Amino acid sequence: MSNSVKAQLQVDLTTAMKARDELATSTIRMVRAAIMNAEVAGEQAIELTDEQTIAVLRSEAKKRAESAEVYEQNGRVESAAKERAELEIIERYLPAAMSDEQLASIVDEEVAAAAANGAEGGKAMGMVIKAVRDRAGATADGGRIAALVKERLAI
Repeated sequence: MSNSVKAQLQVDLTTAMKARDELATSTIRMVRAAIMNAEVAGEQAIELTDEQTIAVLRSEAKKRAESAEVYEQNGRVESAAKERAELEIIERYLPAAMSDEQLASIVDEEVAAAAANGAEGGKAMGMVIKAVRDRAGATADGGRIAALVKERLAI
């Protein structure tokens, strides 16, 4: 557990266990299991970087949000509330999301750069999304980036 996100998860797990906070304890254990699974998923075991760990956390957060939605659609309010509570705990470990204005600014710059290189419309989409992701890092959700790029390229 050498990197900071995983180290923080360990510290918080201990704190949650001492406080007998069952929701936090189970959620952090589940997230740590997902991280460990990601570390041993390939040909050989690896130590995830903070960025890779955050990607696993994003994936887990997305699962909770989607599950909560499905539960609500099916009238299972208690289950939806539990998923949302788990989502709140996971979000504590994610970097603050980039504002819409900041993201729009980066997208506009990258669309202009792509246009300057002769790429427009659908042809530019992949290139622009990759460039925006590189600049925004873990602070912007891929879905938000794709939607904004699509809108700016008027596809």
